[in-house]
Amino acid sequence: MDKPRNRIKEVLEEKGIKQTWLAEKLGKSFCIVNSYVCNRRQPSLEVLFEIANILQVDPKELIKSEQI
Repeated sequence: MDKPRNRIKEVLEEKGIKQTWLAEKLGKSFCIVNSYVCNRRQPSLEVLFEIANILQVDPKELIKSEQI
């Protein structure tokens, strides 16, 4: 089974937003946000919804869909 993946990096790039800005808005360290962005670590659902709210996107846009 594949690890869950997120699209946080893609959405940040689409919107021209820096990881440091997102980290500040979330109240989390750059290292934690970077680990989410690089898919080394996955945010909790609560944090995922908070990120979606900050980025003004539907939470579904932050989740990769691996459909065959």
